[in-house]
Amino acid sequence: MIRGFSLGDVWLLILAARWTVLLSAVAFLGGGVVGLVVAVLRTAPVRPLRWAMSGYVQLFQGTPLLLQLFVVFFGANLLGFTVDPWSAAALGLTLYTSAFLGETWRGSIEAVPVTQWEAGRSLALSYGQQLRLIILPQACRIALPPTTGFLVQVVKSTSLTSVIGFVELTRTGQLVNNATYRPLLVFGVVGGIYFVLCWPLSLTSQFLERRLDLRRPRRRRRGHR
Repeated sequence: MIRGFSLGDVWLLILAARWTVLLSAVAFLGGGVVGLVVAVLRTAPVRPLRWAMSGYVQLFQGTPLLLQLFVVFFGANLLGFTVDPWSAAALGLTLYTSAFLGETWRGSIEAVPVTQWEAGRSLALSYGQQLRLIILPQACRIALPPTTGFLVQVVKSTSLTSVIGFVELTRTGQLVNNATYRPLLVFGVVGGIYFVLCWPLSLTSQFLERRLDLRRPRRRRRGHR
């Protein structure tokens, strides 16, 4: 039986956004940990490690996220493992996020001038010490704006987890629409909630890009030559 769309439905959609935020946070944090390993190994002096991580990145960047979620959810069940939609969504998004963050951070590491590596070697620092003490602090400054911007993509990508049964914002919108049959209104509210979640992140990314722009010369303070 079709019923009307009410403020209760709006509140239900707002509550469902909690799961979108939580899933985004888990995927971003987990993907960040794995992505850091990928980035470091992508720049390691050991060639087989670079090849392996390059294949990992190409695999997850070259296939649709929707397909990856299907493989994780249905593939695990075919192998005899019981995986609930939440676990499959978190794992699938974590792997997806790690590939993109790993490649972004790899580029940031390689953007650090080679003279910084040479300075580390002149101080007799090991490869790990050069990374930890010299390279990564500078790479973090370069990587911060694109990393924040990619978080917007992670938030929006959580909507695909509805196809494996995870009830987040988009899936809740589908359920509300099935009960009210007001698709324009329901998904208009859903889109508005996504906008509220993503717009501040986009502004933050743009601000950081301007604030941390290393190519732009700093203005001299007045009174100093």
